Amino acid sequence: KKREVVQDVTLHDLDMANARPQGGKDVMSLVSSMGKPKKTEITDKLRQEINRVVNRYIEQGVAELIPGVLFVDEVHMLDMECFTYLNRSLESSFSPIIVFATNRGITSIRGTDGVRSPHGIPVDLLDRMLIVRTYPYSIEEMVHILTIRATVEGLDVDEAALQLLGQVGARTSLRYAVQLLTPCKVMAETVGRTKIMEEDINQVEE
Repeated sequence: KKREVVQDVTLHDLDMANARPQGGKDVMSLVSSMGKPKKTEITDKLRQEINRVVNRYIEQGVAELIPGVLFVDEVHMLDMECFTYLNRSLESSFSPIIVFATNRGITSIRGTDGVRSPHGIPVDLLDRMLIVRTYPYSIEEMVHILTIRATVEGLDVDEAALQLLGQVGARTSLRYAVQLLTPCKVMAETVGRTKIMEEDINQVEE
């Protein structure tokens, strides 16, 4: 009788498990382990050994590698050392899918003597990327997003108030317009209403 067991394990879990010192179960081993640190440093040698074991499991069909996703916002804030590490990590077969986000154009790369590059990213790393251009939300799209957010939070918002919030978002940002929902609800409740109206938004903005 066979039983198949599937267990999800990250590479970090394997690193941490193998970094812990293993000792015997006799009294002397327990006493000596009390004076030792609970774990050791995860060295490159240890990581390479674990990578070899994982590669062997994948080739044998025992394990399956599912790449993760690393999202880095405001990537122009990284310096040259970070970009060098990321560039090297991308060459690994265990590399996750990396998503960079930035709103900068041509700007200086941090950690260099004024070297300028698109989005503040080194050109050699930029050449390996797929660039997806994004556009600002229209007022109609902002109103749709605000409607969904109000529904999720259980808020009753007048249609005219949603249109006004969409205009506020176009003038400032969508995040600011979304954050206005809660104080507008409080403002409406202070006058005995459950529905958010245009005057509530105007009072909060003042």
